[in-house]
Amino acid sequence: QVQLVESGGGLVQAGGSLRLSCAASGSIRSIVRMGWYRQAPGKQREMVATITSGTSTSVADSVKGRFTISRDNARNTVYLQMNSLKPEDTAVYYCNVRDFYIGDYWGQGTQVTVSA
Repeated sequence: QVQLVESGGGLVQAGGSLRLSCAASGSIRSIVRMGWYRQAPGKQREMVATITSGTSTSVADSVKGRFTISRDNARNTVYLQMNSLKPEDTAVYYCNVRDFYIGDYWGQGTQVTVSA
């Protein structure tokens, strides 16, 4: 089993910043990719940003230039620095970890609410 512990969500005013963290532990063998997805009410879950073991990143156009993803390989932890937050960024943010041998795991989700 793999456990993902997310932290850092909350309520912030538009223009503010938040930093999400996700620490993976348990039966991890070889993480190939870590990332963040989000789901707003009534909408499908969408990719926000991902980062490979080689630190190659992919960032959604809607957050490019505002959000930065990074990881600490030694701690199996991925971060999402969110700046210049907008009300449309309001969603539940989910951490995702892809292990080469055991597949995808998801965190429980952390709420991010941006007030106008």
